[in-house]
Amino acid sequence: MEKIVVIGTGTMAVGIGAGFINAGMAVVFLGRSLDKAATVLADAEKLAATLDRVEGLAPGAGSAGLIDSWNDWPGVNWVIETVAENFELKRELFAALDARVPAHIPIGTNSSGFPITRITEGLATRSRMFNAHYFMPAHLVPLVEVALGEDSDPALAEKVCELYRRAGKKPVLVRRDIPGFLANRIQHALMREALALIDSGIASPEDVDTAVRYSFGFRYAAAGPVLQKEISGWDSMARAAQEIYPSLSNTHVLADCVAGIIAAGKTGMKAGAGFVEWPPERAKAERAAYEKRLQAAFRVLSMD
Repeated sequence: MEKIVVIGTGTMAVGIGAGFINAGMAVVFLGRSLDKAATVLADAEKLAATLDRVEGLAPGAGSAGLIDSWNDWPGVNWVIETVAENFELKRELFAALDARVPAHIPIGTNSSGFPITRITEGLATRSRMFNAHYFMPAHLVPLVEVALGEDSDPALAEKVCELYRRAGKKPVLVRRDIPGFLANRIQHALMREALALIDSGIASPEDVDTAVRYSFGFRYAAAGPVLQKEISGWDSMARAAQEIYPSLSNTHVLADCVAGIIAAGKTGMKAGAGFVEWPPERAKAERAAYEKRLQAAFRVLSMD
C-alpha cells in the first residue's frame, strides 16, 4: 500500500486526503494539534466514502499524528503540505522537512501563490520539492498541477505525476516556475475578458455564465481548447482571431464591477452577497447543485 503524508488540518487537507484514501492508499494526516489531525482524518474518511471508487481498489487506511514529532518515514511515497497560505510559515515548514524527511521522498506544496523556487531557496534537498496545486473541491476536481522550481528534478516530477495517475487524478507537468502555473493563467485570461464585458454593459453576469457553460464550456468537458480546434479547424479560428484579438481586454487592473462589490463587502457566498444576494439556504442549495454537476462531469471525464 502506497503511503502519503498530508500536512495541515484545513479543507484542502480533507479533500486531498480523501482522494488518496479512495485510491487505496495509506494516508497520514499531520497537524499541530492531534485532535485537529484526528478530525481531518475522520472527515476525509467520510468524504472518501462518498466518491466513486477507483476501479479495482479497496479504500485505503488513515492515521493521524503531530507535525513536529511524527517520524515514520519508511514506505512514504509523497509528502504534501496544505498549511495556511503564509510564505514565512511555508518556508519554515519546508526548512524543517528538508532536514527531517529522507532525501529520496518528494515533497510538494499546494500553494497557488508562492512558487516553490522561493519557498525552497537555499535548501539542501530542493531538487525533490515541487508545487502540487489542486483546485477546490480537491476531492472532485481531477486536475493536479505539478510545477517545477528552478532546481526541481524533472524526472522525479514525472514520478509524482505517475503517482497521481494511480490515484485517479489528471496531473499536468508545468515545466517552468511562472505565476499562476497553467490552469489559473488560462482561467484569468478568460475572467479578464468576462469582467470587461460586464463592465462595458455588453452582458450581465448571468448571461456571461450562461454563454460559457452552454457553449465552449460545455464542449470543454469533451475536449480541451487545442483538441477542439483540431476537430473544428485552425483556419477558421485564425480568421476569427484577426477580427477579435484587437478588441480583447488587455487591462492590468481589476475590473470596476468587481472592485465595487468588494468595496461594498460583497465578496460572494461567504459574505452573503456578490453580484447577487446569497441568503444561507440559497447558497447551500447552489453549493449542493454545484457538487452534483461536478460529480456528473467527473463521470463523463472518466470515460477517457
